[in-house]
Amino acid sequence: MVTRYRIHLEDKLLAPGTINVRLAAVRRLAYEAADAGLLSPDLAAGIRRVKGAKKLGIRLGNWLTVDEARSLWQLPNRNTVKGKRDRAIRPRKIFRCVCRKGTVWGTEITGKVVWHVVKEYAARLGVSKLAPHDLRRSCARFCHDSGGELEQIQFLLGHVSVQTTEKYLGCKQRFRQAVNDQLGIEPPA
Repeated sequence: MVTRYRIHLEDKLLAPGTINVRLAAVRRLAYEAADAGLLSPDLAAGIRRVKGAKKLGIRLGNWLTVDEARSLWQLPNRNTVKGKRDRAIRPRKIFRCVCRKGTVWGTEITGKVVWHVVKEYAARLGVSKLAPHDLRRSCARFCHDSGGELEQIQFLLGHVSVQTTEKYLGCKQRFRQAVNDQLGIEPPA
């Protein structure tokens, strides 16, 4: 039954991550039902064995080019309250909300406000499907392209695992050209 549900989700062309989240909920429900005596342990174990959808590739989100990032940075009008707010969001000097009319209200900027600001300026720039998290990815990529070490970028992003940072950058560590191969302390051949 659960395998048919997975096939149904795949037929709806849902993303592998969405399918896996829904299957995880079904697995958890089966576990709890077995724990409460509402479902046989064998049936619950069978449900747990249903494999999730495979995630192909490691591409996560979008990255801006350097020119797009530079243009996006320059778009907000410095002479309006809204423009000043929008420019302040990016360097993380987040303070108060400014409504569309340009008046200040509220006590803090919400994630929804940040989302709308990014969407507005991305549309002006002509970049489709840009999310606030894509700016984080782009920053990581720019740091890497300018010579930043993987561990430094990992620390900057707050990742526990270097593999997560690799996914952000869309790259892998280069083990064939290890940094310790060129130390200059090798004995002569």
